[in-house]
Amino acid sequence: MQTHIVPVGFDYDRVIAPLVREQMDVDRVVLLEGAVGSEANVEYSRRLAEKLEQDFQSLLGAGTERHSIPDVYDYDAAFERAFTLINTELDRGEDNEVWVSVSAMPRTVSFAFATAAHSIMVEREEDRDRIHTYYTAPEKYLETELAEELRRGMELVAGRDVDESVKAWLDDSRELLAEFDERGTTIGATEIEGSHIVELPVASLSNVDPFEELILFTLGEHGEFESVSELAQQLARDLGEEYTDAFRSKVIYNVDRLGPGGKGYIEQDAHGKSYRTRLSRTGALWVRSHSARADRDDNGQ
Repeated sequence: MQTHIVPVGFDYDRVIAPLVREQMDVDRVVLLEGAVGSEANVEYSRRLAEKLEQDFQSLLGAGTERHSIPDVYDYDAAFERAFTLINTELDRGEDNEVWVSVSAMPRTVSFAFATAAHSIMVEREEDRDRIHTYYTAPEKYLETELAEELRRGMELVAGRDVDESVKAWLDDSRELLAEFDERGTTIGATEIEGSHIVELPVASLSNVDPFEELILFTLGEHGEFESVSELAQQLARDLGEEYTDAFRSKVIYNVDRLGPGGKGYIEQDAHGKSYRTRLSRTGALWVRSHSARADRDDNGQ
């Protein structure tokens, strides 16, 4: 079975045309639509998703389902959604292949989905040949052609005796084209969660052993520990084990493996003779994505 996971933005051809032209087998399609920009943009994206749903069925005979992405600029949530979706599709059976399109949607979503796919390839090495990410370049962009048609329309109207509504349209069009010529297809920079820059983690997830998993989940639950010894004491309590020097040494060894010089899942700050210990951004992503998967498995889904 061939399943395609397709984030939907404002593109139609780039999402479906390559699959038709390449005559690819497409059995199932998961369409992900998100709220981007103005109300008009959101409505346009929704209509496009509806058309894609119909055409995937009529042109490729694929069953489709649609999901929403509430915040397309939330990288961590997009990564978690991608991680869960891809694993769910792989778990459907050994004959199921997953294709992830990164052609549309804002770059935060595309990057999150591509990184999640790569991370799963690392974690599920035996399944890496069943995971594919792909991109399609457009034949042309319509923005410049639309701008030129607007210029032509203005030239046709210019100098004629027109009513006030047309004069207002001409003024608005001149202002819009001036902005287009000066700034391109977008204007300004949106502030997201107090910053104009959304940092995207570049590290993919690595395999971890069961004891390392326990350390990461414990940090995810409790946040930060003032020292590795405090972390080790918490782990001993959770496991019902005696807190000994040997157990503490085991925790220190595994924290080092998970730290900046190893897998990069843990950050530490020195204060006195101790090291304040917490999850890194990548470690938090690991916990978030694997917690969602664990919850799904526990519920038998």
